[in-house]
Amino acid sequence: MTRTVVESKSKTAIIGFDEPFCVIGERINPTGRKKLAAELELGDFSTIEKDAIEQALCGANILDINSGAVFSNKMAEDPRYADNNFVEPPLMRELIERVQAIVDIPLCIDSSVPDALKAGLEAAEGRPLLNSVTGEEDRLEVVLPLVKKYNVPVVAISNDDTGISEDPEVRFAVAKKIVERAADFGIPAHDIVVDPLVMPIGAMASAGQQVFTLVRRLREELGVNTTCGASNVSFGLPHRHGVNAAFLPMAIGAGMTSAIMNPVRPVEMEAIRAANFLNNKDPHGAEWIKFSRILDAVEAGTPFAEASKASAAGGGRSGGRRGGRRR
Repeated sequence: MTRTVVESKSKTAIIGFDEPFCVIGERINPTGRKKLAAELELGDFSTIEKDAIEQALCGANILDINSGAVFSNKMAEDPRYADNNFVEPPLMRELIERVQAIVDIPLCIDSSVPDALKAGLEAAEGRPLLNSVTGEEDRLEVVLPLVKKYNVPVVAISNDDTGISEDPEVRFAVAKKIVERAADFGIPAHDIVVDPLVMPIGAMASAGQQVFTLVRRLREELGVNTTCGASNVSFGLPHRHGVNAAFLPMAIGAGMTSAIMNPVRPVEMEAIRAANFLNNKDPHGAEWIKFSRILDAVEAGTPFAEASKASAAGGGRSGGRRGGRRR
């Protein structure tokens, strides 16, 4: 069975066919979060630290660290700040060091800037997940050597020099190309986690069906683990969390093994815990029972993170196998 191992200093998360679904927390990302970007520009990391702790408490197995901030005020003073290649590498290092100082949980280094990926790899303890490589030739030639040098797993996004195709056959072909090129560098398929790209269901009625079909093919034909930006499926729709909560167990049923998502939403996490139980990845329903007690507290008015923290302090593990196995 395919297993992708991601590690922090002392904890291990496993993305795998025979493992519970892996939740990759998405909150540490200034893209589209103007208030957070403004805080980072001022050297204020309090929201980052809060988000790291909260996501870990609520059941994230891995934390995604994205350094895509826009520093508008500094840009006006110094034109170098208009260049992500200047901004992101030192910011990525700082983000990783601060997160590692307060939570011991495996990390996912997320940037489109190669030097930011390298800075993250240098700062990260353990064995992080690298996010990401695409099928674009220049990207393959830059990122795959980093993956090999640091011996880390990588997210492979199914787009190439032609962009993102709406044709699932093309997206599968791009994924296959990346897996084959990775093999040329000596990178095994079990260290490739493919993102088949989830299209918004509001714009493309077959988006969900496409992904489910792609995930099955990626699993059966390429033997790779899969992930996605789960909230993409509901983009532009009202009551998005209901759509996300329906999508996730359907994707899990098709064979998807992880998702980059918001773990502080009880409705999505409830759907994942139930899917683990129904897929026989929660022996005797022990984790479901523990999680149900957290839900009882939430229904009584306790915030999700606070209820999860109380459960953990009481001896229960609030988020399934948070951090996965120790080796």
